[in-house]
Amino acid sequence: MTSVTTTCRDISELLPAAQTACRLLFQECFKAGIKNIFITETFRSQSRQNYLYEQGRTRPGQVVTWTRNSNHTSRRAWDVAVAPPRNLYDISTLSKVGAIAKRLGITWGGYWPVEQYDAPHFEIPTTWKVPEGYKLEGQVIVPTSSAVRVQLIVEDKPQQTEKDDDKMQFTNETLKAAVRDYLKQAVDKKLIDKSHLEKFDAGTLTNGDLKGLEIIIAQRSV
Repeated sequence: MTSVTTTCRDISELLPAAQTACRLLFQECFKAGIKNIFITETFRSQSRQNYLYEQGRTRPGQVVTWTRNSNHTSRRAWDVAVAPPRNLYDISTLSKVGAIAKRLGITWGGYWPVEQYDAPHFEIPTTWKVPEGYKLEGQVIVPTSSAVRVQLIVEDKPQQTEKDDDKMQFTNETLKAAVRDYLKQAVDKKLIDKSHLEKFDAGTLTNGDLKGLEIIIAQRSV
């Protein structure tokens, strides 16, 4: 059983609709130029929620939550923070994210009454669906630490032969540069070995390789 002091940042622990909503939010933030945000928590057990509620009440520390009944426990909520040099919960950045969330039908805790105000918190109602006019446009890199930036990887795959069907191919240099930058950040932070970047530069990195690296980077970024 996971300890009540352990934080889960894995969006795959959210309900499928919440995973989609979270990725869509990060995609739209990327398109708006907001690339310095990351996930700090997704699913919480009820035991962990109770533990956090007790902080600042029956346990020492600052109050961190106003409720025992959070949608973190129903896998429909996630918390977001801001990477340095901004403050961890920079309200200017989170307000911009909140405004984007509102357009997507995602609830932002920054719009709640003062006694419930929770700027890092985002959640969806049980009836949430992708709003008309929006869609996931590609692979969205949702960071789980400040060491990685938000990325949107959009690739129009050309006709491929069976031999080359898993090799990474790019239709424009901007997309290629974005993927390389994502891998270089991971190498610089020592999350992956530089051989993967060399493989990318040599044109031998496959789509399967990239998906595997994303999992490794997410795990080591926590």
